[in-house]
Amino acid sequence: MGGYAAGGRRQEEDGHMRAGIPERSVLMGPDQRSELDRDIWSRRYVPAKLGIGGRISGARIRYRGGHTREYAKKSYEIQLESGLVLHWNAESDDPSMIRNALSFHFMEQIGVPSPRTRPVWLSVSGRPDGIYLEIEAVNSRFFSMRGIRYRSLLYAANDSANFELKDPESRRRKRSLADGYEFIEGDGDTLVRLSDFIGGLHRLKDSRLQEAIEERLDLDLYFKWLAGAVLTGNYDGFEQNYALYEDDASGRYGILPWDYEGSWGRNCFGKPCSADLVRIQGYNGLTRRVFQFPEWRRRYAEELERIMETEFTEERIGPVAGGMLERIASAVKLDPARAATLKAFGGEKAFILAYIGKRRRFVRAELKRWLGNEVSLPRRQLAGGSSD
Repeated sequence: MGGYAAGGRRQEEDGHMRAGIPERSVLMGPDQRSELDRDIWSRRYVPAKLGIGGRISGARIRYRGGHTREYAKKSYEIQLESGLVLHWNAESDDPSMIRNALSFHFMEQIGVPSPRTRPVWLSVSGRPDGIYLEIEAVNSRFFSMRGIRYRSLLYAANDSANFELKDPESRRRKRSLADGYEFIEGDGDTLVRLSDFIGGLHRLKDSRLQEAIEERLDLDLYFKWLAGAVLTGNYDGFEQNYALYEDDASGRYGILPWDYEGSWGRNCFGKPCSADLVRIQGYNGLTRRVFQFPEWRRRYAEELERIMETEFTEERIGPVAGGMLERIASAVKLDPARAATLKAFGGEKAFILAYIGKRRRFVRAELKRWLGNEVSLPRRQLAGGSSD
């Protein structure tokens, strides 16, 4: 797959273009459309065909998403006969349409494997549905393309995937410590191993807890993922919308983003939110236990500082965000569903860059407050580093 962040280079698989972006054409009969609309929350696929550049492939399709399923412009998941799975997000709540794509690009840059994306123009049974964000699914194909051998794969499907003992809403003990996770691949003991890991987080103490975490968690990747979610302000991403996999060689859990609702200064409904909304430690039971150990707090702080020095800057993000916005500008104007947010679209680059500046100042101030004298970072960095 080509990438949103790859400067818009056209590949053979893109086929026909519309308003400067690749076109996708889904063909399905009225009965299939009716079946989709009969229950918008159904997880069942209906048969369809996908046309790209004159080539027709057999496929099956279904709606995807959370609250956005109730919107007029639906998001889709399509699975081709070849096994390729694509997500088409309408991104209706994001006036920029690029937050998901920008987040995945940023996470990849800081060392977290992330889905590739591109903007596409979608038509369904001859009816133009408008511009969508096409997102690579996190599945066996995703890992194979990156040379990652894994033993199991789970999706954090809702906020019960918080590494805690209690349900976040009822506050009662969970029926299973694996609640909140959707099993994708693995063996009969995949959920048992996860439950044992989560149980150990709350049962073990001191050196035994530290040893258990080191044995079962890829801490380097976890700190990168956590720092990325914290810096982008992805409030929902600590307890859901991530993928958890077991590395085949080490047996450790790796974590990476699977979906990215709400970031870069707007929440999942597209409303502006404060740059200090998300605390620098994030929100879940695993992080809380990890940060009981001073050396791990320091490692995480150093990771945050490294990323703020290299990738989380206006100078690095500005050209990427600007290129993404420029590429989709014509298509956004052609899509009637984007009319309500068209005025805001023009100011989104400045909005995102303003968020970065405010977020950098907040994170540095909070690091100094959180770690105090124990921190081993250079004094210049904790004092504020380069001017923001």
